[in-house]
Amino acid sequence: MLKVVAPADPDYVSTCARLCDRGADLPREIEDRARAIVDDVRARGDAALLEWTARLEQRTLTAATLEVPAAEWQRAADGVAPAVQRALERAAERIRHFHVRQREQAWSFEAGGATLGLRVDPLARVGLYAPGGTARYPSSVLMTAVPAAVAGVGEVVLVTPGPSPEVLAAARIAGVDRVFQIGGAQAIGALAYGTATVPRCDKIVGPGNAYVAAAKRLVFGTCDIDSVAGPSEILVIADAAADPRHVAADLLSQAEHDTAAWPVLVTPSRALADAVAAECVRQVATLPRREIAEAALRGQGVAVVVADLAEAVRFANRFAPEHTELVVADARSWVEALRTSGAIFVGSHTPEAVGDYVAGPNHVLPTAGTARWASPLGVWDFIKRTTVIEYSAAALAEQAEDIVALATVEGLDAHGRSVTIRAGDK
Repeated sequence: MLKVVAPADPDYVSTCARLCDRGADLPREIEDRARAIVDDVRARGDAALLEWTARLEQRTLTAATLEVPAAEWQRAADGVAPAVQRALERAAERIRHFHVRQREQAWSFEAGGATLGLRVDPLARVGLYAPGGTARYPSSVLMTAVPAAVAGVGEVVLVTPGPSPEVLAAARIAGVDRVFQIGGAQAIGALAYGTATVPRCDKIVGPGNAYVAAAKRLVFGTCDIDSVAGPSEILVIADAAADPRHVAADLLSQAEHDTAAWPVLVTPSRALADAVAAECVRQVATLPRREIAEAALRGQGVAVVVADLAEAVRFANRFAPEHTELVVADARSWVEALRTSGAIFVGSHTPEAVGDYVAGPNHVLPTAGTARWASPLGVWDFIKRTTVIEYSAAALAEQAEDIVALATVEGLDAHGRSVTIRAGDK
């Protein structure tokens, strides 16, 4: 199922191009459907939200049951298995420990009679999306809510279709203020525009399916978003000494997310590539999500054979993956050369799963090649920056000639006049 390609193969170049040229484009029919849903929620509010939930999810809600009551939320969270509760608490603490280092400070300085500065403020209200459906992700609640809390966001709102007790426990641990049991494009529309029941948010973050991604793209500008997330990706760079069982397991850890996931191996060893392909067949047979993982392997799974590790790193920088694993000798020495990864996992004892759950860095990462310019979710996503400028009369007089010269070149005479008119003021 994992396709192995080497330079001598006739489709080697085209296969590599397909991998590296992927993008976050969505089918027109998905965008059109998402637009219709979002526009309807904007126009009709709760009524549209309830109708789309019934139509698409076969769940009957009322305006009174859209929000999960605090008492019900607490009861469900209290019912989580103790081992899971402890794991969520420990993961949340590690996530906080990492993210507090991302806090930004305001600053200012004086120059020639002018005081110039930057103010840093948390957003007033943010909306978090946690997927439902084929999988539920309390870890994503931690990864989105904890940085929001660290940033000091005024109100954190979570939307998720049919929240599980584990999701509600994660929300409680992470500091979520309100939970609404809605999902899909209709939930994104509600967060962006607000309804009588769901509050309007300044920003929406968190992963979802293609309809959620399309809706987030559509509402950007009305509110901010973190990204338009594509399917999960992993690129494993491995040398001949890598254990094929480990590499196959790591590829499958992403393949089981989604039939559209990208599990990719790059190695200078054809023998390893073949061994990993065989291991994927063996291991996938016992996965509960076998059908999903097999579809991802068939559709996007590739083992690319290259000349050496330097070429593997060059390929990785073209591919710009969400996750990059370095399963090679002296792995740390290659980290600096990897310039376009969402997250880098160094050495044979660092599977991608540690980043998904407990390491501390965020697992909401750029996908679809956007790691060329985008960054992981962080505290910086939940703040806004404002510049503050204060001039004395002397400072304005000193710079007036330059302001007028530039305003004249641009044909904006009122700009210049706003400076010169002050010249006679005492």
